[in-house]
Amino acid sequence: MKRSGSADLPLHYGQIPAWLAERMEKLGLAIVEAIISEHGTEEVLRRLSDPFWFQSFGAVMGMDWHSSGITTAVMGALKRAINPRSKALGLYVCGGKGKKSRNTPEELLMFSDQNGLNGTELVRCSKLSAKVDNTAILDGFQLYAHSFIISNTGLWTVVQQGMSDRSNTARRYHWHSSAMRSFIEEPHTGVCGINQGKILNLTAAAAAPSRASMLAITAEHPERILAEAKHLVMPDHHDVRSKDIDLKRLGAMLWLSREKQPTDFEELLLLKGMGPRTLQSMALVSEIVYGTPSRFSDPARFSFAHGGKDGHPFPVPLKVYDETISILSHAVERAKIGHTDKQQAIQKLSILSRMAEENFTPDDNYFEAVIGEERHNSWKYGGRTIFGDAKPSQGQQLKLF
Repeated sequence: MKRSGSADLPLHYGQIPAWLAERMEKLGLAIVEAIISEHGTEEVLRRLSDPFWFQSFGAVMGMDWHSSGITTAVMGALKRAINPRSKALGLYVCGGKGKKSRNTPEELLMFSDQNGLNGTELVRCSKLSAKVDNTAILDGFQLYAHSFIISNTGLWTVVQQGMSDRSNTARRYHWHSSAMRSFIEEPHTGVCGINQGKILNLTAAAAAPSRASMLAITAEHPERILAEAKHLVMPDHHDVRSKDIDLKRLGAMLWLSREKQPTDFEELLLLKGMGPRTLQSMALVSEIVYGTPSRFSDPARFSFAHGGKDGHPFPVPLKVYDETISILSHAVERAKIGHTDKQQAIQKLSILSRMAEENFTPDDNYFEAVIGEERHNSWKYGGRTIFGDAKPSQGQQLKLF
């Protein structure tokens, strides 16, 4: 077991509109089911413990690509979608934001009793992970959200978030049970954030003498540890900029979906009839399901699937979003009864995107043209933000290719 990573995010407030929350539940469930179908339940826990994948996951669901709101919105959507189906999925989400986090022990004991798990030990793990991030690491962040995701085999992931009023930022901490050896010495799979000066970290290996002295006083015994940390720092700026994205990856995917539509591949003929704009979203969703860890180093890229509720990089295209949910959900349902053709076709999209990157070089004005075209056409796709519906643009339509 270990703390698998952390992320520093600009602190944002506000509510998730109902029209987005409902879609986040549906798309989140479809993605989780697709991952379970391909890789098993344990892979869902591993991915949720990766701060880069988690941020990409939130971005592809239409949340603000860099803000603290991704954490509570994504975990809230997953809890509402997964828990009613926990027996079939083998997963359960405990806790949440604020008062809901205090329900974690009770929820864990209930799930443990139903699945023959050691609930007392799991509650201890939940409390210790929160205690470490809130007390043992004095970095100025106070926890206000704690989600404990547990499988019916007893493996778990913790996603929790703290707030710093001083810096107006949030810090998300990730834990993963399968790689952690100790709660007191570098237990995280990652902690990341903007350098805000020296902090007191009593879980650092170098702090072992200090821990030993403190433990000698309390007559307790320290445990050994092993950890690899992933660090993610999201910028303050609200708009998506070219420096936030691997343009070669984004450009190759757009070129594939708009210019070189892959109708010459037999597997993708199964997706025929899907327009280029939905194909663009499906290619990014495909990567969320099938992509390797190295593919999530630029989470902002995944906001080009369904935009963002605040309008960055463009309004959420509801028509495209709904079609994406329908296609993926249908593929998952077919896979449950042994028909994996559509799921294999979706997987092929991410493979083809990676292949296209080898020979693709974006132009200098490419990034601006991408966003310009998306905003120009937003109204056609039912574009919507927290400020209202997208309107037809009066300017000239831009062309990417």
